[in-house]
Amino acid sequence: MSTTRIGSFNVENMFERPKVMGRGATRHAAPILAAHARFNELIAAESYTPEVKEELKEHLATLELLRGDRSKYAILRRIRGRFLARHRTGETSVVASGRESWVGWVELTTEPISELATRHTAQVMRDVGAHVLGVVEAESRELLHMFSASMLKSVGWTPYEEVHLIDGNDERGINVGLLTRDAHQVITIRTHVYAKDNTGVIFSRDCAEYHVRTPAGPEVVLLVNHLKSKGYGAPGDPIGARRRFRQAVRIARIVNRLRDEGHEHIAVVGDLNDTPDSEALRPLFQRTGLRDISEHENFDWNHRFGTYRGVNEKGKIDYVLLTPELFAKATGGGVFRKGVWRGPRTKNRWDVYETMTDEVHAASDHAAIYADIDWSR
Repeated sequence: MSTTRIGSFNVENMFERPKVMGRGATRHAAPILAAHARFNELIAAESYTPEVKEELKEHLATLELLRGDRSKYAILRRIRGRFLARHRTGETSVVASGRESWVGWVELTTEPISELATRHTAQVMRDVGAHVLGVVEAESRELLHMFSASMLKSVGWTPYEEVHLIDGNDERGINVGLLTRDAHQVITIRTHVYAKDNTGVIFSRDCAEYHVRTPAGPEVVLLVNHLKSKGYGAPGDPIGARRRFRQAVRIARIVNRLRDEGHEHIAVVGDLNDTPDSEALRPLFQRTGLRDISEHENFDWNHRFGTYRGVNEKGKIDYVLLTPELFAKATGGGVFRKGVWRGPRTKNRWDVYETMTDEVHAASDHAAIYADIDWSR
């Protein structure tokens, strides 16, 4: 085999996802996800000042956890020690003095995903046919392996030979992983979960590094990413943009380190949660020479110039980025949209699976994106 298809697909969890991120909970998502993230960040502090305690209570109120440990969208897990005092007067106070005085966290409640949605996810993977597929928002290696072994077979395709996933920094269990097939073998794995800069931990999930030996002989290095999301912080997303900028800086550093080590064929894939012209992603393009497969003359956009829902350029947030040496071997690529829901008023409509008759049946809000590499070039 002299060709390799490299793909990226945000599967949005394959069997269950946080209830607040479900199709019918859009108006609740931003404040609850922001409160969840900030609460779990604050409780890591060694000491809880009066100001921190007040903020913790504010986030618990948003999560509806002030008067009980379970609400519609969240659960307060307490393993050891005492965190709250709930008084008969109706008042709630934070009694823990800091991280060492108790063990616990807030997690989001989950709900099963439509069986049809899971099946459509498998159909997307089958129809894209990537030999090396970076996946985003997979729950765990066990479930990713189960999905590959059972669901791909149920839609008439063979399972992937290798399934890799390392737990990242997101408490919601939305991780990045890699699937390989047709004798594409992972020979080295590195995690960057613990990467830090002067501000703190860099990656929201991980920048998982996989070295893959191809049947044609050359090695390709994939960096699978899911950068900080938009939409759950302050208006204009200043905090998220700064985090994505830090992440882009570190990815650029990893790419350049790999090139210094002699690796020519590198692909950065995944959901980068920003557009190519954004300030946040600028270091990734300006400091590495990486090229987006969508720049290729034989790239098929398939009705839209974005990858998220039906959005055009502002929805271009999923990527397969290639070093110049790898881009030179690319013969083309494309966006696969058949698993993305389109509303009845959508203009310039794309084909969807016939069995996808409702938004809850969508495989994902994200289209898959891929690049075709010919090693003989």
